[in-house]
Amino acid sequence: MNVLSLFDGMSCGQIALNRLGIKYDKYFASEIDKYAIQVTQHNYQETIQIGDILDVKGSDLPQIDLMFGGSPCQGFSFAGKQLNFDDPRSKLFFEFVRLKEELKPKYFLLENVIMKKEHEDVITEHMGVKPIEIVSTKFVPQARRRLYWTNIPNINQPEQINYNVNDFIDEPGFPSSCGVDRVFKKKKVFNTLTATYWKGIRGSGRPAVSTKEGFLDDDRTAHRMLTPNECERLQTVPLDYTKCVSKTQRYKMLGNGWTVDVIAHIFKNIEI
Repeated sequence: MNVLSLFDGMSCGQIALNRLGIKYDKYFASEIDKYAIQVTQHNYQETIQIGDILDVKGSDLPQIDLMFGGSPCQGFSFAGKQLNFDDPRSKLFFEFVRLKEELKPKYFLLENVIMKKEHEDVITEHMGVKPIEIVSTKFVPQARRRLYWTNIPNINQPEQINYNVNDFIDEPGFPSSCGVDRVFKKKKVFNTLTATYWKGIRGSGRPAVSTKEGFLDDDRTAHRMLTPNECERLQTVPLDYTKCVSKTQRYKMLGNGWTVDVIAHIFKNIEI
């Protein structure tokens, strides 16, 4: 099986394939961020980097069995300016469509953020399938809402994993994006199924708390940023996977990356 990952980032899709034990012959990655490429090649030396998607031609590649990617979402995100298809970054979606048409892969997967229905419908029209929304809280204490368009069969909502937020924390203090101290109700043990979780890791590594109720440790430690390893856990990325680059770059690529267990949930239905 040959794989093509567009907007590959740090190869979260490749982590998911390996986590499932899905064998592939060649893994082609289209990425332009040198730090993300550095992390990928550090962990998967046999990855074939093919550069900017604008320069990728289907005729230059062998038969591709699985093609996936998460095109830049800044133009679609409710957190951004919502320029949508007029945003040069969002136009890269059409490069994904172009290569899908040129390569006709057996399986495809496109990921993007929650957006206005009218723009979601444009993507749906081009992809030929309706998206499924999966929220990362099914696997981790992070409310990362994403849409997935795929022709991989029988994709259903994953079952809720019973986890404890404490298992994701390295250091004292409940992480928060707050710039000022706040008073939160104190609890010693808490579970995300009944308590709190983060709205989502962003590129800055400063996720927001999703409820009005947060937690402090026994020493009443002030809120702080997540550590890179905590971000890795929240994205279900192997510990120290991104350690070969600076902390700033680790935060950036973990914020831009996928929650690997969500992708593995989708990929597990691939029939080789």
